Amino acid sequence: MSENTTDAKRPVKRSEVSKLRWTWQEMKNNKTAYFMLAPFLLLFLIFTVLPVVLSVFLSFTDFNMLEMPNLKGIQNYLDLFLNDEIFILACQNTLIFACVTGPVSYILALLVAWFINELPPKIRAVVTLVFYAPSISGNAYLIWKTLFSSDSYGWANAVLMKYGFISSPILWFQDASYVMPLCIVVALWTSLGTAFLSFIAGLQTIDRSLYEAAAVDGIKNRWQELWYITLPTMRPQLMFGAVLAITNSFGFGAVVDALCGFPSVDYAAHTIMHHLSDYGGARYEIGYASAIAVLLFIVMISANFVVKKALSKVGE
Repeated sequence: MSENTTDAKRPVKRSEVSKLRWTWQEMKNNKTAYFMLAPFLLLFLIFTVLPVVLSVFLSFTDFNMLEMPNLKGIQNYLDLFLNDEIFILACQNTLIFACVTGPVSYILALLVAWFINELPPKIRAVVTLVFYAPSISGNAYLIWKTLFSSDSYGWANAVLMKYGFISSPILWFQDASYVMPLCIVVALWTSLGTAFLSFIAGLQTIDRSLYEAAAVDGIKNRWQELWYITLPTMRPQLMFGAVLAITNSFGFGAVVDALCGFPSVDYAAHTIMHHLSDYGGARYEIGYASAIAVLLFIVMISANFVVKKALSKVGE
């Protein structure tokens, strides 16, 4: 019998066979698990992987959804950076928004979850609902539009005029100097969403005996417990929250559309997502829109990689 022949009744060692044969053997051994995963994998391939692959291909073409795509090479990408001033402005706005709302909303969600976790169970449930409500409320933006209404009936204008700070109403969402700061504030206000709940769930699953063991080993205060025990233990929830923060910070658009309309005044809050929606949904320049989508995808993947590296250092 050949030395490479393996007994079917014992587990196959990877060193005994080729990588491909070892992978096939493992799939056969776990065929039930793969069968259960098949529906999700099929949907994932059709609705996630395939669109990404098609977007990459179409980004090198001139395609209007009515005619067959014509190959253009890298011309779409050259036009984006050399001939499209609005895209450069959109990149600047997106970077500003992402650098502010991403880290701030992430840290805010973590700190609020940590605070709520220390409350008694009944109070914790009520406070969680209070903090989570803005992210699920369909009329959340209505509050801010009323607060910063452009006439004298807006709460902000009414208060400022009453105490003599201004003589006429400020056009908050029609003034380019106010648009971006206000959108950032509203985005932070609605940022306590799914990541916030995942942080609370992660805190609830930490084994309390770890803190007792840490106290014996020399942990002296709550901040040391947070860094050496709490955060490393809930690393999966931290990574999940980071992915959501990156997605929301780079993919925001609903905030601006609800408050400022589309496009915003002087493109003050025009983002990459707005530029993508403009060319893909309004002008039907699908090739150009695909190039924008591919660039945004690369930026988000890169940011996710950096965050993953940073989270791996937690607790060291």
